[in-house]
Amino acid sequence: MIPSDLKYTKEHEWVKIEGNIAIVGITHFAQDQLGDIVYVDISHNQTVKKDDVFGTIEAVKTVSDLFMPLSGTIFEINPFLDKNPELVNTDPYGDGWMVMIEIDDPTEIDKLLTPEEYDNLIN
Repeated sequence: MIPSDLKYTKEHEWVKIEGNIAIVGITHFAQDQLGDIVYVDISHNQTVKKDDVFGTIEAVKTVSDLFMPLSGTIFEINPFLDKNPELVNTDPYGDGWMVMIEIDDPTEIDKLLTPEEYDNLIN
């Protein structure tokens, strides 16, 4: 099930746009491919550019980079992931979100994948 109110990247991040704010996480597909998430490490670098690595996600068998889908300023990191990284597995589109950013360039939103385009990418 791919939520229809989100945008997506080819690197399997999702983005929820709320005005000039974007909430970013990884998709159900991505967490399923990674397996059991044991650690999430997000950079405290406040200013990020589109496609920058903003952290890593560690599963039992692998470590994967997290790519920023939009340029902006990180103003909040999900505080629950330090003690409960498994939230990414159990609720990737809800409590398992990664960061909130203030968007610098709203035109970048148009370059993100629609739910239909993302569905075609993974199926």
